[in-house]
Amino acid sequence: MISTLRFRFAATLLACVTLASATLAAEQIRVASYNLENYLLNPVGTRPAKSADARAKIRDHLKTLSPDVLAVMEMGNPASFDEFRLSLKSAGLDFPHTEYVRGWDTNIHVAILSKFPLTARRSHTNENYLLGGRRFSVSRGIADVEITTGDGYKFTVLAVHLKSRRTVPEADEGEMRLEEAKILRRIVDERLAANPRENLVVLGDLNDVYDSPAVKAVVGRGATQLVDTRPAERNGDNLPNPNPRWFPRNVSWTHYYGKEDTYSRIDYLLLSPGMSREWLKDGTYVLAMPNWGLASDHRPVVATFSTEDK
Repeated sequence: MISTLRFRFAATLLACVTLASATLAAEQIRVASYNLENYLLNPVGTRPAKSADARAKIRDHLKTLSPDVLAVMEMGNPASFDEFRLSLKSAGLDFPHTEYVRGWDTNIHVAILSKFPLTARRSHTNENYLLGGRRFSVSRGIADVEITTGDGYKFTVLAVHLKSRRTVPEADEGEMRLEEAKILRRIVDERLAANPRENLVVLGDLNDVYDSPAVKAVVGRGATQLVDTRPAERNGDNLPNPNPRWFPRNVSWTHYYGKEDTYSRIDYLLLSPGMSREWLKDGTYVLAMPNWGLASDHRPVVATFSTEDK
């Protein structure tokens, strides 16, 4: 009788351990990118302060997405970032691990918030390039962190905000954006040369369309070409494009440009070949909500991953 009970106890314990292991292996994480459009508590130059209603709408969007890792662009000064993080915590989204990255632009910045520890910090704040015989600084810093989940899965996030399409007197804005894109791609190439299987997410506001020189430079080609997750609305569109060389005709725009009255996809979630193996397409989309424009002129995008290295 005692032997039978011991056998049943051992069998039950083994089943529990097996179930726990399976649950752990099947853990999923969500990574999101969101340009917040001037998240400032006080006006700076021509940039207005973010209204309380707009900040509340941002929180609503993020509560719907419920990301585990969040990259944001156009974040204001440290006080604005503290308010953002604490207001999210009050709304039930606690990100105890953060990376706030300053750059040459003193008004708006890039930041990463994570529910998981940042086990390496390698952000880039002083990159520069030559253009037309003049040296320029990359406008915003490039956030570069390694994140480790509770079950030991490691991946790197590179969050960026490339030069805007706003014209400037110093140089051609498209050429400036391309040079910034080349710097980002150099960082990607260095990382993948050291470890071709590295789990790498490159995300943020690239400020250009997919077929542009800047985005092509970031995506790259060949064995180290980044995979475009292309988040789209969950509106039922599921048919392929009649032209197989093109993307499907589902709704994937992320930005409204008021000057031109145009909607375009300029926010991206790109993956290294290694990270793409863990990518779960069904959990990848651009958020569509009523009155989305109260929050920002951008819509957030999210991608979901399994934490089992494949």
